[in-house]
Amino acid sequence: MAVIDKTAVGRDRTAAATTGAVAVTATLVLLIAALAAVDITQGTADVGASQVWNALTGNAEAGDASVVIASRLPRMVAAVLVGVALGMAGAALQAVSRNVLAAPDTLAVNAGSYLALGVLAVTGTSLPLLASSGAAFVGGLAAAAVVLGLSGLGKGTVRLVLAGTALALGLNAVTDALLLLFPQQTEGLYRWNQGSVGQNGFDGVVQMAPVVAVGLVGLLLVARRVDALALGDDAAQGLGVSVRGTRVTTVVLATLLSAAAVTLAGPIGFVGLCAPALVRPLTRRFRGLVRSRVGMPVAGLVGAALVLLSDVALRAIVPADTAVEVPTGVVTTVVGGVFLVVMALRTRDTASADAPDRLRIPGRRAFVVTVVALAAVLVGVLLAAVLLGDSKLLLGDVVNWAQGRAGRVVTFVLDTRVPRVTAALLAGGALALSGTLVQAVTRNPLAEPGILGVSGGAGLGAVLLVTTAQAPGSWEIAGAAFGGAAVTATLVFGLAARGGFRQNRLVLLGFGVSSAAAALISLVIVLSDPFDTTKALTWLSGSTYGRTMPDVVPVAVVLAVGVVVAVTRRRELDLVALDEDTPRLLGLGLPRARLGFLVTSVLLAATAVSAAGTIAFVGLVAPHAARALVGRRHVRVVPVALLLGGLLVCLADLAGRTVIAPAQLGAGLMTAVIGAPYFVYLLVRTRR
Repeated sequence: MAVIDKTAVGRDRTAAATTGAVAVTATLVLLIAALAAVDITQGTADVGASQVWNALTGNAEAGDASVVIASRLPRMVAAVLVGVALGMAGAALQAVSRNVLAAPDTLAVNAGSYLALGVLAVTGTSLPLLASSGAAFVGGLAAAAVVLGLSGLGKGTVRLVLAGTALALGLNAVTDALLLLFPQQTEGLYRWNQGSVGQNGFDGVVQMAPVVAVGLVGLLLVARRVDALALGDDAAQGLGVSVRGTRVTTVVLATLLSAAAVTLAGPIGFVGLCAPALVRPLTRRFRGLVRSRVGMPVAGLVGAALVLLSDVALRAIVPADTAVEVPTGVVTTVVGGVFLVVMALRTRDTASADAPDRLRIPGRRAFVVTVVALAAVLVGVLLAAVLLGDSKLLLGDVVNWAQGRAGRVVTFVLDTRVPRVTAALLAGGALALSGTLVQAVTRNPLAEPGILGVSGGAGLGAVLLVTTAQAPGSWEIAGAAFGGAAVTATLVFGLAARGGFRQNRLVLLGFGVSSAAAALISLVIVLSDPFDTTKALTWLSGSTYGRTMPDVVPVAVVLAVGVVVAVTRRRELDLVALDEDTPRLLGLGLPRARLGFLVTSVLLAATAVSAAGTIAFVGLVAPHAARALVGRRHVRVVPVALLLGGLLVCLADLAGRTVIAPAQLGAGLMTAVIGAPYFVYLLVRTRR
């Protein structure tokens, strides 16, 4: 009798789970249908709901029918297709990696596909859409494999985010360099990279639909084996499931879906991250969604609803003629950034700061030798930076120029070149000192202004001014950059302080804010005048081109103040970086000290951005390398980090100006290319 009762209870539970899953699916289908109905009534043409209905029933005028059939319907179908593909891809990647932050964005799939398509464009290779999707697939798959290999499966969220961010920055830097070097061949690629579901007819949708179908069916076929992985590798093997084969197959299928979506509409940010996260709470109430065979399609439906909702909201809020210029991917990325911030606050962060590295403590003589050697190398690089370029000079020319006796050509060259070298030197030093202060205050060796969104906020403030004001001055740009940096820093550090600057929370907050800032920068650029767009893109690449001596005055003043603060309060800096209790026992006001150092750090990062654009990795690499060379005491770390920061940016600027002269690459692009491998090295070194 008891057995019969238990069987009946089990049947009831199964029926309830099935009913719940069906109810959720039906609700989502209705929501998508409603959003799709609204979506096809929006646009620049004066074609309302009645005209759309007439077009669908074959009773409309030729012009109205053309608008609906050739533009609006393909756009709506593309939004659904892209949303389903990204939603299912995100759910599959999160299941096999056991990481709630695994998604096409965080695995650098989009960046890999972007680079692959950029290479195709530069080489003049003209391929049909399906073949382009193949190239994007190869690039995305390679990037995902590298990130998963670096972060490890199930090793936590922070390593995945950091590995994906570093690789994406490096790949995007290479692609941006291609855009600047080959503007004609890559025309339109930047706008495509922002992600837009707009289509000219059904050709793209028809070609990509079979690819998406193959990916979806493939994932459904491996769904049972994916569920087995959730039990653990040993349990899955005990059930006869090939762990490695299942993971490889799932990642390949998810990347195929992501590549198809990227080829059709460009990168639509964070849909693959948000859709599975929105389904996850539903699984507690509707147990039927726990199974991958049900949960992944439902995540796909949520993804479609997200893309459609973003598209509808964009065109409802922004005037129709302006909304055409705004890619849907910008909206989803801003939403995804906010989503990450909320996730960071809600996720229980049990990770503490990394244990201190086992660094040797060199003697005083070694410190002096290090400083002298770095200073000598820096002087050599500065001399090379002044003498080399599109016009090569001699040391005597510089001496004559300094004495006011140089000829007109030499005077012109040095009048433009010396401010550039000065800007690179000061910006590098300011970013290095900023990173040193941030890492000490947060006790986090992976914290730096770029990764934590401070540089992104500064860039947003400066770009807003550059694209809206007529010839803004140096102090105005520095003020705008500081305003943007102050807002993002207050948000990130303020929220992170509530958790004691825990590593996971800090990185997630910074990643979310940085992504949202990057999307808003793209939005500003897309809506700007084409002349301002080129100006902003060049400036954002971290270029010192066109800098004058007045441009570097703000960063010089702030750097001088920062050095004085760091040197005079070096012992407080050591105590703050130590732990929570020791400073209080010695009578140090920890909150006030932290606030002072963070304000100084934000000022340094903002003025560096205003002088040389957004330059990544310097604030991470220079302090870390300085500690490895001279130990942890800031009386030694600060001067060495300053020298290393200046050296790194000057070298990047010199290489960008000379290697492919007369063409030039921004210092920011070069530091990203140099810094990304070093960051990857740090991740590999700290792998457990």
